[in-house]
Amino acid sequence: MTDMADETEELLIEEEMKESYLTFAMSVIVSRALPDVRDGLKPVQRRILKSMDELNLGPQSSSRKCGKIVGDTGGNYHPHGDSAIYDALVRICQPFTMRYPLGDGQGNFGSMDGDPPAAMRYTEARLSNVGLEMLRDLHEDTVDFEDNYDNTREEPVVLPARFPNLLANGASGIAVGMATSIPPHNVGEICDALLLLLDNPDATIPELMEHLPAPDFPCGGIICGTQGAREAYTTGRGTITVRGCTSFEENRRGRESIVITEVPYQTDRDKLTAKIADGVESGNIEGISDVRNESDREGTRIVVDLRRGADRDVVLNQLFRHSPLQTTVGIRNIAIVNGRPRTLNLKQMLEHYRNHRIDVIERRTRYRLSKAEARAHVLEGLRIALLNIDDIIEIIRGSEERSEAQDTLMTEYELTERQADAILNMRLSSLVGLERVKVEQEYEDLQEDIEEYNRILADRERVLDMLRDDLRDIKDKFGDERRTAIGEPVQGLKRADLIREEDVTVTVSEQCYVKRTNVDEFRAQGRGGKGVRAADLKDEDSLRHLFYSSTHDYALMLTTQGLAYWLRVFRIPEMSRTSRGRALVNLLDVSDEERVVEVLPVTDFDAGGYVAMATTGGKVKKTPLDNFGKRGNGGIIAVDIPSGDDLVGACWTSGADDIVLGTRGGRMIRFSEDDVRPMGRNAAGVKGISPGSDDSVADIGVVPGGDEEHALLTVCENGYGKLTEVSEYPLQGRGGQGVIGVRTPERNGELVAVSCLRGDEQLMMITRGGQIVRIPADSISRMGRNTQGVRLMKTEDDDTVTSVVRLDAEVEEEDEEPDAGE
Repeated sequence: MTDMADETEELLIEEEMKESYLTFAMSVIVSRALPDVRDGLKPVQRRILKSMDELNLGPQSSSRKCGKIVGDTGGNYHPHGDSAIYDALVRICQPFTMRYPLGDGQGNFGSMDGDPPAAMRYTEARLSNVGLEMLRDLHEDTVDFEDNYDNTREEPVVLPARFPNLLANGASGIAVGMATSIPPHNVGEICDALLLLLDNPDATIPELMEHLPAPDFPCGGIICGTQGAREAYTTGRGTITVRGCTSFEENRRGRESIVITEVPYQTDRDKLTAKIADGVESGNIEGISDVRNESDREGTRIVVDLRRGADRDVVLNQLFRHSPLQTTVGIRNIAIVNGRPRTLNLKQMLEHYRNHRIDVIERRTRYRLSKAEARAHVLEGLRIALLNIDDIIEIIRGSEERSEAQDTLMTEYELTERQADAILNMRLSSLVGLERVKVEQEYEDLQEDIEEYNRILADRERVLDMLRDDLRDIKDKFGDERRTAIGEPVQGLKRADLIREEDVTVTVSEQCYVKRTNVDEFRAQGRGGKGVRAADLKDEDSLRHLFYSSTHDYALMLTTQGLAYWLRVFRIPEMSRTSRGRALVNLLDVSDEERVVEVLPVTDFDAGGYVAMATTGGKVKKTPLDNFGKRGNGGIIAVDIPSGDDLVGACWTSGADDIVLGTRGGRMIRFSEDDVRPMGRNAAGVKGISPGSDDSVADIGVVPGGDEEHALLTVCENGYGKLTEVSEYPLQGRGGQGVIGVRTPERNGELVAVSCLRGDEQLMMITRGGQIVRIPADSISRMGRNTQGVRLMKTEDDDTVTSVVRLDAEVEEEDEEPDAGE
C-alpha cells in the first residue's frame, strides 16, 4: 500500500495565497478588464464581433436577435454569464457611449436619461461599418489565432483593426489593482496624428497634439483647457474638466432660462435634473424657479427657469459647482501590451497601433503572395496540359485508376502532385479556345501580382504608403467635425463666483449683531422724514453702524481694542430690514469685551491708499491698506490705543487728500494728509486735534484731493444737519483746536458724523433705535459754519442718530416721494 505521506507536499499558505491571487489578478487583467493596445478591444468585445461575423451580420444584412448573438458568443468563445455579454453588446451599439459604435442596434438600447436597455429577446443587432472595418482581412492570416476555451474552434488573439479603435472609442475597465479610463477621440484627428507619425517617427507629443489636441466625446460638451489632456498624453495619467453646453433664452413670461443642450460624457440627464432640484431644495443653488428635462430623440434640452431678478451668470456658476453640469474626467491610459498591462502616453499608443497595422499589411501581403504563387503553380500545370492535350487524354484513357494516371502525368511532364491533380479535375469546357485564353490571362495577371507582392515585402516604404492610404480612407469614410469644443481653462470656482454681486447695506448693532439687506429696501424719502425700521432690537441694544457696499466686497471691522477683522460681505447673512441679525461671534473670532467702532467696505486690499483712524482723544494715524489684507484668527492689531482713549472712526485716503476731524462739541479741523506720515499697524499715531477738556472727537472725514468744490456734511444726534462749503474750513496744521463747524445747542445735540459730499449722492441715516432714512443730498440746505442746520431726520425723544453713510449717485432710486415711515 502506498504511503500517503510520500505524496503530500508541504506549502506555505502565504506563498500559495500569493501565487493564486496573482494568477487570478493576471487573468482578470488580461482576459477580461483591459483592452489590447492594438485593436482597443476587451476579449468579450472581440468575441462578440467574431460571432457576428460568423453569423454574416454585416451592415447590409438583416439584424438578428441579440439573444442569438449572446448565445453564440457564450457558447463558442466566452464562457461567462449572458448578462455580461449582453451588457458589452449593448455598450458597443450605444451612440452616446461609443464615439463610433461598432454595432448597429435595433430596439431599445437604453438612453442618456438612464433608461436600461430592453431584454435581449426584444432587441436586434448587426455590425456597423466601423465594426466591419475592425474585422476586415481577418481571414487572410493577418493575425494569430488560438484555441477557444474548450478547444473546439479557434478565435483571433487580436483583430486586424483597420479602424483605430482604442483612441477613437476609448475604453474603461476595473481590474485587480488597476483601472483603465481612455476617453474617446475624433477619428479624423487620430488619422492626422498617425500620418504625422508615419512621416516623422521622431515627432514629439506637443507636435502630435497639434493634430490631436484633446478627447472628443460623443455627447459633446466643452473641455476646459488642454492642460489636463497634455498631462495625460505625456504621462499616461491626467484629469480634464468637462462642462455642458448652455445658452440663455427668454421664456413666454419674459423671464430668462438657462438651456442645457449638451451634457458631460456619461452624465445621466435625469440625474442631472434631479441633482439641480436637490441643490435648489438644499439652498446650494439659488435663483431657480423650475427645472425640467425636455430632451428627446433629437437631442438634449434641459431647461432651468430663473427667478425674476436672478443673476444668470451666478446661477450658472452654481450649477457648475453643485451639479454634474461640470465634471472631472480622469484619464488612465492603461492597455495590454505583449500580454502585460502598461501605462502609455499618446505617442506610444499611436506607435503600437502603427506597428500592428504594418504587421497586418505585411502578413496580408505574404498570405496573398502565397495564394497567388499556389494558383500560378496550378496554372503552369494547366498550361502544359493544354499544350499537350491529345497525349494527356490518351494517358488518362489508358490508365485503369486515377492514381496511375496521376503518376504517369507527373513522370511524363515533370508535374507536381498538385498540378497533376488539377489536370485530372479539369473540365471539358476548359478545352475550348476562349477558356484557354482565360488561363493564359489569369497566369499573366498572377505573375504581375506576385511581382507586386514581392516588391511590397522588399520595400518598407511601400508598406507605409499602403498604411497611409488606409488612414486617409478611414478619415474620408468616418471623419467628422469635433463634437466637444475646447474652451478656456477654468480655475476652481470661488465662493464669490456663486454669489450674485449686488448693492447691499450692512448694519452692526452695539452688541455686535450684523446683517446685510438689499439697498432697495430703503426707499428714498424727503428731508425730515421719520424713516423705516431697520431692525427689531433686543433691550439694551442699539444700531451703531451702517455701510453700503457690494456683496463681493470685504467688510473691514475695527474694534474698541484697536483690532481689525474682515470677512466677505456675502458671508454676512442676508435678512429682512426688520430682522435683528446674526451675532458677530458666529462669523468672526471676536471676544465678548470688544465692540465694533467702524466698518469699512474694501474692494481690493491691494488697490493702494491708506486707512486713516482717529481716537476720541484727538490722535490720528494712517496705515497702508495692504497691511490689513492678511488676518489672523483672532484679528490683527490696527492701532495702539493708550489707556483712557478709544478708537472713534476710520476712513479711506488716497495719500493726497485732506483729513477732517470733528468733535462732539461741533469744532472742526482740516489739515493735509501729508502732515501724517504712513505708520505700521502697531503705531499709536500723532496729534490731530486738541479738543477741550469736556470735548472729544466724534468722527473723521476726508476731502478727496483737497477739492474745495465739495461740501462738508455735519449731522447731530437729534437729526439736524447741514452742508457747508469746504472752502469755509481753513487748511491748518494738525494739532490745533480747529474752528466752529456746527452749533450744538440742546435742539441739535452733539455732533455725530462728518462726511464730504459732491451734492448728487444719497444719504442713509440710522438711529440707535433702529430707524433708517434715505434722503438725497441735494435736499440738504447749504449754510455757513456758525449755524445750527435743519432737520434731516425726525427722531423720537429717546432716540438719537448714530451713523450716516453716503450712497453713490448711480444707486437706483425706487421712490422719490416722502414716506411717513413705520
